[in-house]
Amino acid sequence: MGTVGLVCLVVYAIPRTAVLGALRITAYLGGAVTANMRIESPLFSATLFAVYLGVLLWIGLILRRPELLKVAGLRC
Repeated sequence: MGTVGLVCLVVYAIPRTAVLGALRITAYLGGAVTANMRIESPLFSATLFAVYLGVLLWIGLILRRPELLKVAGLRC
């Protein structure tokens, strides 16, 4: 599991493949949310931590590449 996360992080760190890395990390964090929900961890401290991390990840990516807002349809 750690190796997969590390590979996703490396792909995210490379500017040319950052969007692919962000998608993979988001999917990885979605699995973490699902696992935490299954074992009934506390909602705001454990389960949603991966959601908070994913939101920060995408905000960082949009700050690095503002043209992604056009692709997402959020800016004309």
